[in-house]
Amino acid sequence: MKYLHTMIRVQNLEKALHFFVDVLGLQVSRKKDYPEGKFTLVFLSTGEENASEIELTYNWDQAEAYTVGRNFGHLAYEVDDIYDFCEKIQSMGVVISRPPRDGRMAFVRSPDSISIELLQKGNPLPPKEPWVSMPNTGEW
Repeated sequence: MKYLHTMIRVQNLEKALHFFVDVLGLQVSRKKDYPEGKFTLVFLSTGEENASEIELTYNWDQAEAYTVGRNFGHLAYEVDDIYDFCEKIQSMGVVISRPPRDGRMAFVRSPDSISIELLQKGNPLPPKEPWVSMPNTGEW
């Protein structure tokens, strides 16, 4: 058995793509519109060979907002330097819900309230300000 992808329903495809591609750095693997079903699928990955994917599903005629995405848990990505990565995405307007106080783990949320866990590659980094003193914000 091989893990293939996680599907997330999104309310605004542009905002979701900005977050996952421009902010987190994922790449669009493929995108297809289905006019007969009135939806679009976009698959994203890290670009590495055989990488698992995220499937963004955008329904064109959604009448109501989806329930909060927290009910399925979170997505997790490994980063080379958690402090640098958090600083970069924070400068792009992303709220760090759970700062990397321990040099190992942080949480952010997508525009659709999907929790994203960021994990330090290898061993945790030594504690560093301003992260050590930064409180949690909202849910994560």
